[in-house]
Amino acid sequence: MYLWIITGVVLIVSFIFNKDKTIQGLKKAWKQLYGIGSLLVLVLICVAIALNFINEDLITQTLSGGNRYIGFLSAVVIGSIAMMPGFIAFPLAGILRQNNVPFMVVSAFTTTLMMVGILTFPFEKKYLGFKVALIRNFICFTICIVVALVTGLIYREIF
Repeated sequence: MYLWIITGVVLIVSFIFNKDKTIQGLKKAWKQLYGIGSLLVLVLICVAIALNFINEDLITQTLSGGNRYIGFLSAVVIGSIAMMPGFIAFPLAGILRQNNVPFMVVSAFTTTLMMVGILTFPFEKKYLGFKVALIRNFICFTICIVVALVTGLIYREIF
């Protein structure tokens, strides 16, 4: 709320000092928003379709297979490909824990889900460039693996 108020005040002050530049800036911002919007809507449609077909039981069965290392690898792959907002991902993590999915696997799943974006890669590539998007995803993927392994060590699920 405060951010909206501050933005409105700054916009009014900018308009008072230089009307032409403010209007020019607003037009440029609108064009960028319009360009991002179409790609964002496409990504949201893909996410909605994916969430419709993938239910909690399927995810739980996949991640809680007999071997925790296979579950870990599945969590990393599924989390990297899928995309869910935090308000869905974190309750899902709670459901996974209730179904005795190891902490290491839940950690791998949620961190890759929130940080790595194979589904959003075209979007990132368009606005960040191919190289930056690839480096960002690689670094995030590496961090996710490390966090999950440390979680496994802390909860004594490794070794």
